[in-house]
Amino acid sequence: MNDDIAKALETIFATDSALYQSRGFQRRIGFGTRPALVNVDLANAWTRPGNAFSCEGMDGVIASVQRLLAAARAKQIPVVFTSTAYAITEGPNTDMGLWYHKVPLECLKAGSPDVAIDDRIAPEPGELVIVKKRASGFHGTPLAGYLRSVGVDTVILTGVTMSACVRHTTEDAIAEGFRPIVVREAVGDRIAAAVEWNLFDVDAKFADVEPLDRVLAYFDSLDTAQDVTPLPDAARRRA
Repeated sequence: MNDDIAKALETIFATDSALYQSRGFQRRIGFGTRPALVNVDLANAWTRPGNAFSCEGMDGVIASVQRLLAAARAKQIPVVFTSTAYAITEGPNTDMGLWYHKVPLECLKAGSPDVAIDDRIAPEPGELVIVKKRASGFHGTPLAGYLRSVGVDTVILTGVTMSACVRHTTEDAIAEGFRPIVVREAVGDRIAAAVEWNLFDVDAKFADVEPLDRVLAYFDSLDTAQDVTPLPDAARRRA
């Protein structure tokens, strides 16, 4: 993002923050006691170059997610990944719905390397990987039920894109009764300004946007045995 755009956004955000605050927006929801780390669409189609869905600045996002994964796993915090993929990408029986009239979903073929989670942040055995068809990680998936089954009250969100799948997952998280925390350094998009605008907007209305270091400190503050209820090993293998 160039300096002119950054300066323009800074001016806009300052003005809009004053408006929001005068009307009671931008309140804080805070961290709960039982988090899960939900990584949205960090699959090769988004994280690697050469795809219609490829995003900018992914090396920094991946590095941030690596640190979050290490901290979450050390505390036995539930870890979830999502990817978007379609079994039938042509013909009348496609599972892409109407969305493909707007974006090239045919690039996201189920079973292809493009929709596999980036191997730099590969899921470990027993970690849930959800394949979704729509923007939100909650829409038409077992995510909410899974999080409730392991006692989660806080959803730590990373991934792409901030203007679409991360944003919609964030909005549905609070609608489902979870505290959404979006990690600033761990989200991306194809357009840099889209990241900044959507971080500002969801922080005003739907979630707390927090820096990576603060989320890592929160993880570190948790007592593994008391504050986190992990899925039993046998059940984790079946998930």
